[in-house]
Amino acid sequence: QEQLVESGGGLVQPGGSLTLSCVASGFNLDDYTVAWFRQVPGKGREAVSCMNNDDGGTFYTDSVKGRFTASRGTAKNTAYLQMNNLQPEDTGEYVCATEGGGSSFYCRNSLTHGMRHWGKGISVTVSW
Repeated sequence: QEQLVESGGGLVQPGGSLTLSCVASGFNLDDYTVAWFRQVPGKGREAVSCMNNDDGGTFYTDSVKGRFTASRGTAKNTAYLQMNNLQPEDTGEYVCATEGGGSSFYCRNSLTHGMRHWGKGISVTVSW
């Protein structure tokens, strides 16, 4: 099966850091744009980052610019989201997803129907 599995979430104090991992199996993650979405209870699902698989660069939503960094790991089918200086408003369910290679249009605009694969999500809570 083609699937994505996230790990690395948890509880962290404001100002702290967490690194989320996204491991793909059954397909090559390098063929796709890697998206991280954040689901906040009572609110819609918002794209946090969109990392192209070409030279198109990486999109970050305004609220995380300068604090979050998306990357592809040494392992070919692994992606990461490094989250620094976390704030309570960063709390939510983080979900790894993919968009077709060479495109990040759907991710940048939080158009979830454009995603090809979805992980199950992982909780991040930022609180004292």
